[in-house]
Amino acid sequence: MFKVSSEQQAIIDGVASICTGFNDDYWTECDQAARFPREFHRAIADAGWLGVTMPEAYGGAGLGIKEASLVMHTVARHGGAMAAASSIHMNMFGPHPMVVHGTEEQKARWIPRLVSGSDQVCFGVTEPDAGLDTTSIRTFAKRVDGGWRVSGRKMWTSTAQVANKILLLARTSAKPARGEGKPTDGMTLFYTDVDRSKIEVRRIAKHGRAAVDSNAVFIDDLFIPEQDLIGEEGRGFYYLLDGLNPERILIAVEAIGIGFDALHRAARYARERVVFGRPIGRNQGIQHPLAECWVNLEAALLLAERAADLYDAGLACGPEANGAKLMGSRAGYEACQRAVLTHGGMGYAKEYQVERLLREVLITRIAPVTDQLVLSFIAEKVLDLPKSY
Repeated sequence: MFKVSSEQQAIIDGVASICTGFNDDYWTECDQAARFPREFHRAIADAGWLGVTMPEAYGGAGLGIKEASLVMHTVARHGGAMAAASSIHMNMFGPHPMVVHGTEEQKARWIPRLVSGSDQVCFGVTEPDAGLDTTSIRTFAKRVDGGWRVSGRKMWTSTAQVANKILLLARTSAKPARGEGKPTDGMTLFYTDVDRSKIEVRRIAKHGRAAVDSNAVFIDDLFIPEQDLIGEEGRGFYYLLDGLNPERILIAVEAIGIGFDALHRAARYARERVVFGRPIGRNQGIQHPLAECWVNLEAALLLAERAADLYDAGLACGPEANGAKLMGSRAGYEACQRAVLTHGGMGYAKEYQVERLLREVLITRIAPVTDQLVLSFIAEKVLDLPKSY
């Protein structure tokens, strides 16, 4: 577990008290109906947890990524899995570019509504033909009187069905030809309204986390006013970097939380399930894999906590944040898979919930960055090996 102060323990207890009000039946219903967990989102907002990292001047708590990690880890390990975490995840790291680079007027206009839950924001970065190569996005914002006209496509945009705001990355100048400039130049970041007369949102049917929508987004001549530009034109990619390490840390602790939830369910089943006159949990063939899952989850949590502490101290944490995401997603996934196998045939039944946890945790192995890119980053930045891509 995290090493926490009494104030931080109060965060864990406060969040847990909310989560226990939403049981397995609630999350099963949201999953089967593919329904956004509005009641849970509202409860978290009403208790003030959406603003844990937001500045106090705008209604937030002004706390760090460590505290945000405590919130998200607690949310993830209380049965809601990624459906619960993803419903509030964007509030914890997504607005960071506007906090750092927005004007005082923008922050006063935007942040209190995020903290209160009045606004919900989606993240428009990934594109179908760019994937993880963000510099190759094609969504383009053309300068016009009073702002920009934007057209393009975004992919895997979560919560776009329910969001009324979008943090949108678009090119305002073409990607430089090789050798003529940095490919990261010319991208601009906006925070603007989701105008559904200009934005079409198509839901993607997917393997897990059905309660929180993922979408293909089609933008056709959307007008973005001047006052919705974040920072300087052409610097959007660099502003996004401010949120990358926090996102990796939060994804890690969410996956670990889901893993702990699955592990405890498996251990309970192993204590209660009697076969051949004895609980299956007496067999080392059941015990040892579960014990190994606990070790891996705790080790991953230590690295995630170290990354959060470094970030909050203003120190470089790229390798630790990426490493935590790698270890956390693997440990969480392996614990969920082991929970299904421990339940045997009943692990495949929705009644015992572990199949849902396995489906939901899988996304952390893929997004926001793959294992392979994490390993390439660590090889280059930590081990000083040549860049491989």
